Amino acid sequence: MTKTQIMQRLEASGSDQTRKIFARHGVQSDFYGASHGELVKLKRAIKVDHALAEELWATGIFDARYLATMIADPAAMTSKRLNAWVRDLDCYPLTDGFAALAVQCRAAGSCMKRWTVAKGEWVGQAGWWLLSNFARNADRYPDSFFEEYLDAIESRIHGSKNRVRHSMNGALISIGIRNPQLRQKALAAARRIGKVEVDHGKTSCKTPEAVAAIQKEWRKR
Repeated sequence: MTKTQIMQRLEASGSDQTRKIFARHGVQSDFYGASHGELVKLKRAIKVDHALAEELWATGIFDARYLATMIADPAAMTSKRLNAWVRDLDCYPLTDGFAALAVQCRAAGSCMKRWTVAKGEWVGQAGWWLLSNFARNADRYPDSFFEEYLDAIESRIHGSKNRVRHSMNGALISIGIRNPQLRQKALAAARRIGKVEVDHGKTSCKTPEAVAAIQKEWRKR
């Protein structure tokens, strides 16, 4: 499929209802309102096409950019390209999609270290999203690595930007369910932090309370 064909399909599949949902969730750039289901169908048809992903990202259209994160080749996403794309982020839904791509890339670790100290809201959100994923899935990091980030979360979370607070809270929970040793340290940090306030706009989304979320995950085990 060509970029023109995809853009035409995205535009044709857009709906007023989905456009309203995008707006409520803070999508800033232009968008057609194509459903996630439609994007999944396109992903299945295209599979991986990095050149096409770059073309779609360059459009600046939310739907096209989200699809770009789904069909891009992680092996082709160098640190330079990841940093170029992360600077284009302008809302939390696209940041989540981008982070899901970034975590598959070789430069994910180095990018995470830079992005978690970045001033920008969306860059910071992406960085802490990556850390959360590492805590849940990456065996190569020792406990001391995550302990340092617990200290950073505790000292910075209340002064961070809105969606960064949400992602930092998510990372706190993920660290707390990594192993029993980190659970105790994360719970102690969460109790000292207290309630994390995040503005979710005109949505029903909520930021989970970290202590309860960590304890719930451990009860499941």
